[in-house]
Amino acid sequence: MPSDPLVAQHVLEFPGGYTRTTGPVIGRFLSELRARRIVGVRTVEGRVLVPPLEYDPATGESVTGEYVEVGPAGTVTTWAWVAEPLEAHPLDRPFAWALIELDGADTALVHAVDAGNPKAMAPGTRVWPVWKDHPTGHITDISCFVPEVTKIVSNVRADYRLQAGGALRVFLEGVERGVLLGGRCDRCEKVYVPYRMACPECGGSITEAREVPDTGTITTFAINNLPDPRAPQVPFVSAYILLDTTDLPLIALVADVPAHEVRQGMRVRAVWVPESERTASMANIRWFAPTGEPDVELS
Repeated sequence: MPSDPLVAQHVLEFPGGYTRTTGPVIGRFLSELRARRIVGVRTVEGRVLVPPLEYDPATGESVTGEYVEVGPAGTVTTWAWVAEPLEAHPLDRPFAWALIELDGADTALVHAVDAGNPKAMAPGTRVWPVWKDHPTGHITDISCFVPEVTKIVSNVRADYRLQAGGALRVFLEGVERGVLLGGRCDRCEKVYVPYRMACPECGGSITEAREVPDTGTITTFAINNLPDPRAPQVPFVSAYILLDTTDLPLIALVADVPAHEVRQGMRVRAVWVPESERTASMANIRWFAPTGEPDVELS
């Protein structure tokens, strides 16, 4: 495509760079930055201006010449997120431009905050400066600010062995055989599953395990939308199921039915893994599935 004859390319350049004097106030501010300190200047009315100015912008009066070290930490008063940094920006990754009121200052400094994501930014966020390795006396001696450390993430892992004994061993041995064992309280006659040796309601003894049906009724449920390795799909349903002849529901997955069709009162039956795959674990029951029986009206 031919160039447009009415368009002329021009360059404005100062060979060697544009040089200006800083003056005593800004010069002091930049010199302190080189020493990794941030200072402001006090006005006649006692306010501390950061960055320092030669005149009070509120009154036009000359400042006092009293310099006050501030910060280094400060508080974000307002901010704007930069999702796509430009070449001239101070950071090559998303960041925030923020007004930061440094501790001890009465005005805010504009600088970049490397927050990682916009959710980490909010008015009132506490931030600290990150200094360059070799300060030269320029506002960019502060590479950026970063949010104050308010939490740490530690990898936690505990290796331990749990040995089933007493009632739990009896129950799991039954599950390995493909049966569910509960226990009837000798005092209040309520039946609980899994099997236990004491009644959780009255404290009575449970001396004998008895087999209970693997069918029951959903009393309440929740639809889950986060993946779970035990669930066949997402969303999936976890439900409290009151097994027939028992008095306390147990929690289990419900499947083989669309999640939105699960309801209170639905009749379900345990879906067991093949006998050859069974171990002494509740993983022997994949989930509960609808039986097709009429719903039970819950009181």
